Amino acid sequence: MKKKKDFAKFTKRNTHKRRSKEQARRELMKAVRETNVNYDGVKIRDIDLGRGRDIEKSRSITARGIYSGSKSSYGFVTLETGERDIFIPGGSSRGAIDGDFVEIVYHKYRSLNGEEKTEGRVVKIVEIGRRTVIGTLCEELRRHGRRYFRSFYIQPDDAKISTVFPVRDLGGARLGEKVEALILRDGTGEPSCDIIRVFGGAEDKDANYEAILSECEIVTEFTPEELRQAEEMAAEPISFDGREDLTGETIFTIDGEGAKDLDDAISIRRLPGGGFKLGVHIADVSYYVRERTALDRSVMQRGTSVYFTDKVVPMLPVALSNGACSLNAGEEKYAISAKISIDKDGSITDLKLSPSVICSRVRGVYSEVNELLSGNAPKEIKKKYSSVAQSLEKMRELYNILLEKSLKRGAIDFDSDEAVIILDENGTPTAIERRQRGLSERMIEQFMITANEAVAAYLHRNGIPCVYRIHETPPPDHFESFLSYLESLGFDVRELRKKDPTPKDLSAILAKAEEKGLSAPVSYTMLRAMAKAKYSEEKLGHFGLGIEDYCHFTSPIRRLSDLATHRIIRRVLFEGKRAELYHSYAKRAAAAASEGEIRAITAERRIEDMYKVMFMADRIGESFEATISSITSFGMFCTLDNTCEGLVPISELDGVFTFDERNLTLRSRHRTYRIAERITVRLEEANMIRGKLRFSVAETI
Repeated sequence: MKKKKDFAKFTKRNTHKRRSKEQARRELMKAVRETNVNYDGVKIRDIDLGRGRDIEKSRSITARGIYSGSKSSYGFVTLETGERDIFIPGGSSRGAIDGDFVEIVYHKYRSLNGEEKTEGRVVKIVEIGRRTVIGTLCEELRRHGRRYFRSFYIQPDDAKISTVFPVRDLGGARLGEKVEALILRDGTGEPSCDIIRVFGGAEDKDANYEAILSECEIVTEFTPEELRQAEEMAAEPISFDGREDLTGETIFTIDGEGAKDLDDAISIRRLPGGGFKLGVHIADVSYYVRERTALDRSVMQRGTSVYFTDKVVPMLPVALSNGACSLNAGEEKYAISAKISIDKDGSITDLKLSPSVICSRVRGVYSEVNELLSGNAPKEIKKKYSSVAQSLEKMRELYNILLEKSLKRGAIDFDSDEAVIILDENGTPTAIERRQRGLSERMIEQFMITANEAVAAYLHRNGIPCVYRIHETPPPDHFESFLSYLESLGFDVRELRKKDPTPKDLSAILAKAEEKGLSAPVSYTMLRAMAKAKYSEEKLGHFGLGIEDYCHFTSPIRRLSDLATHRIIRRVLFEGKRAELYHSYAKRAAAAASEGEIRAITAERRIEDMYKVMFMADRIGESFEATISSITSFGMFCTLDNTCEGLVPISELDGVFTFDERNLTLRSRHRTYRIAERITVRLEEANMIRGKLRFSVAETI
């Protein structure tokens, strides 16, 4: 009896609390209406006290865009209008899968701190974006009455897909195998699937390798017709008809030790008045890949070569990429030569483009040239480069001039940490190191940038179509987040907020970051705030380099963009065809090159991540020094000194942490984690299937 009385008192007491809260809500609503509070000139219709925000419920907006999912079931829609992404809560996607083109209804609102936000729901799937899914075949036991039934489903590898797909047809697959399945959607409920390909065990390296290539749509084989055309063209003898004979000039290549597709060579001589004549001689791939052929269609489909840790998937068959087109030392080769006149201040004063035949004197290697330029080369290396030693010294002089000009215009030099993964004879990673860029790498890079700029400017002046490499100014919302991050690190950004950013502004930030010892995290965060570089038939400038006219001209063996520009040069400049005939081709090539680049970058990163997970798999439980590279609402990413990166989930942290979006920190009552902070982490998991590492915090350094 006493328990019933106590419960009645408790119920009455809490009912009073609920009434007090409801009364407070009504009083606040009344006060708002009486004072006619407005935000941006729109009267508040309602206030949701539970979520702490004002919602403009009366103004719903209909739009379309691409749905991007997440493993937590919520998602975002990137609008076709280019406006900011719309948040789609879990349960409001109407069965949409990452990549679908959808129609949504959304509204805008302001949080109580004044920040504008959006929220919407999917009302219709307009076009299916993803036809297949790759994942692991799993099973569950379901009970029906007294009986249990086995049920199979696909657990997707892609973290952006929260849906699990019931399997209708196993296709011979066994439990635990990595598979590809055709997604079946009838619009009446959750999608199912039929397995169409089996890769192998879910933890097997080769199975994961093939799955990544398939998911990224990397074409690894050439058709018999493509191979036949390549071999026929490669077998043609060299002819000097209609070409400038440059075989007597001192021309040579400098590339990585393992490179086999050598598509650029250099020559240099001094001009009166302190200037230089820089010759950039590029493999004439456009001669070998003829228009409207099977090989031409293959190049358009691939878009680029793909470089993995242990192999290359070339854009062209080996007969061309490593054979006829490669500028191998001692062999006569077709080239398109760009002879660039540069004055003593580094300004381009003239350009001459011509079809040529060249013969490289030396097959230069970056590491060897770096030794030579540093004065530490052994006798055998000095002997190898004796015929080009004077040219190398002139190249050093010109590089310093071009570098100074580049710094004056504010070209941004991002401090990116590339990994070199060393494999044994069995393909097992044995070491991971940071890639080092020496003087010779920087020289060649600067000369290629100069050639790209000179060619793009020349084509634009003469009204000739071009596949431009463009890099637009940073999106305002991304840049504002970056400025807030800089403020949290103690940077003064007041002047930057008053104007549009310039390359000089960002270069100055990187210089200050280096002084503070924050070069790597600031560079990384700045890169994330930038627009993505891409290809276009329109000249929109390259923000990062601070150049108005820019294209890719120097790597036609491995990039469609360069090959397309070469073809236009050949047809219009060398053969006299009308320029307007190639406007649509430039547009198609730009789109195909951008798509191919995205596929290649995605595949290269995922294969690299796979090898990093393999390398770290035997080190679970060990502790490592790391740098916090980025912070999100769900945890913080930490990068080890060997470039391996992993996530410390917020659930692994000791205490209750909240994400400070403005300052990009994770805070609790007793601890704050900041980007660039050094901590010690413990490796808890190395997930081969998703190519991810998971850490926990061991201690602060």
